[in-house]
Amino acid sequence: MNTKLFRDLVFGLFVVSTAAIGADALPVVLVKPHQVDLTFPAESLVEAVQQATVGAQVAGRVLEVKVDAGQVVKKGELLMRIDAREAEEAARAAEALYANARVNYERTKSLVAQKFMSSAALDKAKADFDAAAANRSAAGASQSHASIVSPMNGIVARRHAEMGDMATPGKPLFTIYEPGALRVTASVPQYRLKAMRGVKTARVEFPELGKWVEATAVTMLPTADATTHVSQVRVTLPPVPEATPGMFARVHFVVGQAEKLTVPAVAVVRRGEVAAVYLQSADNRLSLRQLRLGDAVGQGEIEVLAGLVSGDKVVTDPVRAGIQLKSGK
Repeated sequence: MNTKLFRDLVFGLFVVSTAAIGADALPVVLVKPHQVDLTFPAESLVEAVQQATVGAQVAGRVLEVKVDAGQVVKKGELLMRIDAREAEEAARAAEALYANARVNYERTKSLVAQKFMSSAALDKAKADFDAAAANRSAAGASQSHASIVSPMNGIVARRHAEMGDMATPGKPLFTIYEPGALRVTASVPQYRLKAMRGVKTARVEFPELGKWVEATAVTMLPTADATTHVSQVRVTLPPVPEATPGMFARVHFVVGQAEKLTVPAVAVVRRGEVAAVYLQSADNRLSLRQLRLGDAVGQGEIEVLAGLVSGDKVVTDPVRAGIQLKSGK
């Protein structure tokens, strides 16, 4: 591709000359072959290691909601109250049956001692008393379930019910997670599994946060999905305050090392199929050089297959370099 056509692709119809344009304090990096990590990228989602879905255990209308999504809660803190009058009535009925069974058991025990009743009658009375006691305990527990409390210290990720909604046993009410323990789960295709089995190092990129972190552990699950034929790999994260469950992340699994000539990804200018970087010469003149690029390697680097040689100075702020080239026409 000739120079004029390449300039047109990069700057539209504004063509610039590279003959005598000076660079004003632009950040540059000296490119040269160096050892870089060879990585395999995989898209993933952030998950909480400790997460709980709190559900209703009794039926009733939601009377009061104490917390909302995003709030910090402590273990045992009241989250919601449910109108459990039916459970209260059941508890009173169970209490009455328990009292009656206890009186009957004591009476039967006395009559058996006086030999007015058989021991079989005492066994039945004892069984009825034990059953009434168990029913009483279960009814009391159901009554206590009208108060929904947090099972852990954490943050409310989602509230599934509003005041006035009807709660039924098993219906989710809150999702709570512990923010200090996060991980990402990536899907790895079968053809990568052989290389992945020895991988113990990975870097996790958060594109929206502009942040990279080193994984603390890499664990491949022993099974594969029967439909998609991919395996799940869990990558444990260090504390990342900005990250939340459900956030997109990209895992770069380190599968080896090699010596390569690279440029920072932020320095590359792309227009369709064309890739280029701004070079700064020894006399601070700028020029635009078309490149042939390879794969992403290392941390935010791209392999250069053609277009640069060791010792070239690449400008890492292409926006400012482009402005200087335009203004210098």
